[in-house]
Amino acid sequence: MNSFRFSLLSAALFLSAAAATATTYGDSSEAVDFIRTSCNATLYPELCYTSLSAYANTVQQSPGHLARVAIAISLSRARHMASYVANLSRQADYGAAPRTASALHDCFSTFGDAIDQIRGSLKQMRQLRADESFRFQMSNVQTWMSAALTNEETCTDGFEDVADGAVKSEVCDRAENVKKLTSNALALVNCYVNKETNSTETP
Repeated sequence: MNSFRFSLLSAALFLSAAAATATTYGDSSEAVDFIRTSCNATLYPELCYTSLSAYANTVQQSPGHLARVAIAISLSRARHMASYVANLSRQADYGAAPRTASALHDCFSTFGDAIDQIRGSLKQMRQLRADESFRFQMSNVQTWMSAALTNEETCTDGFEDVADGAVKSEVCDRAENVKKLTSNALALVNCYVNKETNSTETP
């Protein structure tokens, strides 16, 4: 639990610092355009743009910075989702239908796994080295972000046999939003890897 709180604080501080930079210096039109163009490579470009445009001055025109901020946003939202589901799960232990309670417990567990994977990805992004280890490091990030997305999808899959209602609708809607942010982050990671790989292979 202490680790969860520390990692939640770390992501919040990172995003706050990034937003403060944008607020202090004002958005760069070139950076904003770069974000919008980069987001076209994602499955949810409008969500991508609206979630990242506030960090334009942190991102500038760096695919690496863009991917890192996107991962941090995904991590922050996943943690808030886990906290929300944990509260619902505790309430469900006192009267909810067994199938609903089980789905909530499983969702909290899978989001916990996703958080660990996204946190590992963000840590790896902060430790990147411009040498032969780059591909290995980024392969880790791609694997972990993909696994996190799978875990987030597993949460909503667990509600398929749960009767329709407010709890199911709210949890699935919130989880869907986190899944989209994670999907976008993974797409931006892939774009970053492709760009760096192509630049190193160009004679």
